[in-house]
Amino acid sequence: MSQPISAESRQLDRTIGDLTAALGDPTRRAIFIAVRESGEPMTSSDVAGLFGIHANVARHHLDKLAGEGYLRVSHRRQNGRSGPGAGRPAKCYESTSKEIDLHFPTRRADVLIELLLRVIARAGVSDLKAAAEAVGREYGREIAAEIGSPDERGYDEAVKAVAEAMTGVGFHMSPDLDRHRLLTSFCPFGDAATGHPDVVCSLDRGMVGGLFEQLSQGCEPILHPSPADDDACVTEVQVAITSR
Repeated sequence: MSQPISAESRQLDRTIGDLTAALGDPTRRAIFIAVRESGEPMTSSDVAGLFGIHANVARHHLDKLAGEGYLRVSHRRQNGRSGPGAGRPAKCYESTSKEIDLHFPTRRADVLIELLLRVIARAGVSDLKAAAEAVGREYGREIAAEIGSPDERGYDEAVKAVAEAMTGVGFHMSPDLDRHRLLTSFCPFGDAATGHPDVVCSLDRGMVGGLFEQLSQGCEPILHPSPADDDACVTEVQVAITSR
């Protein structure tokens, strides 16, 4: 059972909300808070269960936080287990005493994205949408390589893994397996997605395509932007299965 969030933790969450360069996306910040509030070190499985994400995605965020010095890694013996791997030390994470700089300047990712898009447009890229999709596809492959393949392979597992990976980098994405699509209820690109939908949607589509490609599931996603702010964006992901 989760413990109530203290006033101190709520203040900390507001403070580190500005530290996007160090603590990454909202999911990673929430994981940092959870580990900090925990009475004992947490494993990637603990975090995965708490946030409803794949263990590989949880491990990716935990290792990023450890790399930045916000968490430290320890190992504990897993008692009570039987079979292969019994007694193997589990990799655990706990918070460090690293100070958070209260004077760190506020980062406005939406403004930065807007300005970068303007710079790219002025740089004379002939097909900005194609360039954005290519960049997104490359990044999607990188994400998939970092978090690894799901334990089980197949179309359904790939769709769920892609949704978890995209959620792990700041989207709120859920799989709709029956209708072969992904539903995005939140996009981290904010106002830039509204001002430059063709480019941002091409970037999103490329990320999804790159993830599927790395999972050996041939897919050319078709993205339908949300017609209203309170509706989800829909990405069709009918996949031709090509097993490794």
